[in-house]
Amino acid sequence: SSLMSLHLHFTAAVMTLISFFFFLSQEKQYVGFATLPNQVHRKSVKKGFDFTLMVAGESGMGKSTLVNSLFLTDLYKDRKLLNAEERINQTVEIIKHTVDIEEKGVKLKLTIVDTPGFGDACLEDWKPITDYIDQQFEQYFRDESGLNRKNIQDNRVHCCLYFIPPFGHGLRPVDVEFMKALHEKVNIIPLIAKADCLTPNEIKKLKDRIREEIDKFGIKVYQFPECDSDEDEEFKQLDKELKECTPFAVIGSNTVVEARGQRVRGRLYPWGIVEVENQSHCDFVKLRNMLIRSHMHDLKDVTCDVHYENYRAQCIQEMTSKLAQDNRMESPIPILPLSTPDVDTEKLIKMKDEELKRMQEMLNKMQQQMHEKDQ
Repeated sequence: SSLMSLHLHFTAAVMTLISFFFFLSQEKQYVGFATLPNQVHRKSVKKGFDFTLMVAGESGMGKSTLVNSLFLTDLYKDRKLLNAEERINQTVEIIKHTVDIEEKGVKLKLTIVDTPGFGDACLEDWKPITDYIDQQFEQYFRDESGLNRKNIQDNRVHCCLYFIPPFGHGLRPVDVEFMKALHEKVNIIPLIAKADCLTPNEIKKLKDRIREEIDKFGIKVYQFPECDSDEDEEFKQLDKELKECTPFAVIGSNTVVEARGQRVRGRLYPWGIVEVENQSHCDFVKLRNMLIRSHMHDLKDVTCDVHYENYRAQCIQEMTSKLAQDNRMESPIPILPLSTPDVDTEKLIKMKDEELKRMQEMLNKMQQQMHEKDQ
């Protein structure tokens, strides 16, 4: 009986130890930082998001209609349409439209930067546009360097949709010059406008031609990031389709028509109906998914980490050069850049230091001996 009692006590002690270590392991597995994504999500939703989209291309390419179709809003209700003579005499303007959009509790401050007049005169029309992008970088740089950095207004252009006419054989000189002037300042996404003017075979040929010319002229359009290995297959397939789809062939429409017994957004022609959201008709849905659902944050990251950082580094370099130049002008002795010492120089300096140290010790010793003799 005593052996049985001892066995029971031993078993109970072992079970207690097992329970204790299990409790410790459970406590060790859960610390609490797993809630960080929820904290970031709540803070981001409360603060809201902002996104600035620029649209560029000659008049009549359907820019306004496409923007209204993308965000289901009417940003151009007060717009005045110009005749042919007024378009020729018009200079490039920069017009901002800002609208607050809310969807399922998430707020987005959307800013559309329109460029009416571009492509109508064809005389370096991109200069006002590049100046505008640089001005936004400059303003952000000033705010970032100021005292009140908590409430910085981000008006940097995160994406530029560039509309290419469908009735051509590729890129025109003005298209090449525009994209080369802007490709290091903003994320450019080329679009084939009014794709319902072309047959599917013509669209495929035009896309191949535009891709070849983009590579030929060294134009840097927005590059989709590579998928991580742990992404699901659906996302990888979507990413593959987006990369193969560029430049996007798009159609815009704010008119609701009836097709196959359903009410859809599209265009009614004598020969049939073109549906905007039908992926066999155009790439509108792919563009919208890329721009809003899957890559909006990456467009903002590339703007901040690449384009703005390049501008910021250039500003700091110019400021440093100007400061060094001012110092040279004020100083009668020219300031020479300090060269980095090589290994042999460092060894020589070290030997001289040791020699000076020995001489100092000998001098101290001699002074001490003379002091003792005097006493």
